[in-house]
Amino acid sequence: MLEASMRWFGPGDPVPLSFLRQAGAGAVFTSLHQIPYGEAWPREAIRERKDEIEAAGLRWNVVESVPVHEDIKTGRGDLGRLLENYTTSLRNLVAEGIDTVVYNFMPVLDWVRTEMSYQLPDGSRSMRFDPVHFAAFDIHALQRGGAGDDHPADVREKAAAWWTSLDDTARDRFIRSVIDVFPGVKWNLSLDDIRTMLARYDGIGERGLLANLGRFLDAVVPVAEECGMRLAIHPDDPPFPVLGLPRIVSTSAQLDAILALADSPAHGVCFCTGSLGARPDNDLPAMAARFAGRIHALHLRSTRVEPDGSFHEASHLEGNTRLASVLRAFLGARADGGTIPYRPDHGLVMMDDLAKPEGITPGYSAIGRMKGLAEIRGLLAGMDR
Repeated sequence: MLEASMRWFGPGDPVPLSFLRQAGAGAVFTSLHQIPYGEAWPREAIRERKDEIEAAGLRWNVVESVPVHEDIKTGRGDLGRLLENYTTSLRNLVAEGIDTVVYNFMPVLDWVRTEMSYQLPDGSRSMRFDPVHFAAFDIHALQRGGAGDDHPADVREKAAAWWTSLDDTARDRFIRSVIDVFPGVKWNLSLDDIRTMLARYDGIGERGLLANLGRFLDAVVPVAEECGMRLAIHPDDPPFPVLGLPRIVSTSAQLDAILALADSPAHGVCFCTGSLGARPDNDLPAMAARFAGRIHALHLRSTRVEPDGSFHEASHLEGNTRLASVLRAFLGARADGGTIPYRPDHGLVMMDDLAKPEGITPGYSAIGRMKGLAEIRGLLAGMDR
């Protein structure tokens, strides 16, 4: 059974819980964003948030996320304390009846976009990744050593011309849009902060990052098995290297390697069709069927990928992703009758939400996600019949 859910960012979210319930969700994916990365989640704080959600007639079914501290990803620092805090959080969550945690292992920046308000032909707005604009950030704003080698010559040329066309105000606005995209958290990082964080990954590479993920799983999977927790790693977004950093959760082969690190039903995947769909060589229906038994949560959205590698969030039933095919493949391969939570991931800014740009969390408008959830529920109802 699939459980209709929505993402909620806590009491400060401009979209209240009542709106999510009215949209057709019965549960929420949420997190305790006020707790610093690496600290243990107190059971009292978990219970307080759970009570707030239940008072609104909803259920807290998925934690998105218990963040993995950068020291765990780089394999440096007080790892014993960080891993103990993580497992304490898992135990406390299960004690309050919450048994699914989504997390990611993306270095430095989580998901990356170059434009947060890209206008579509119908007047709605979306998020977009443009390789030229990202090269401008990498080469001219961040001035990362060796950045030029990571971008084709024609992209470098266009990036230089575009960067030159911007005045200082436009450059500052663009830089902030790249750095401050993660919803629910504002780190207020500077370019120097990003440079410092990048330097900590020197020499790690893809194999090193995978080994550090393995160390993390060695510590947390046995605890998850013991207490009945399902861990679901989120794919990279975008699913290819950025800023010279390795990406290890981007392809079917990489998912195979990650799941092999811990052969346990407690260790699984959050199958995000939007993230994985930004790579045209990812066959999403085949992947949904292949990993069905290890998929513990679903993020459902569609991306429109252009020939130059640019992509933007499309309406849920448009773009390159065919959600009907993905859902048919997943449900056809899923042997057990367990409940798998899903949510419409991201949503276009449309209709009345267009008039309140300051009150919209990028990707998480109310009306666009309501439309997405309605379309997904319609697909599922049609499949049932």
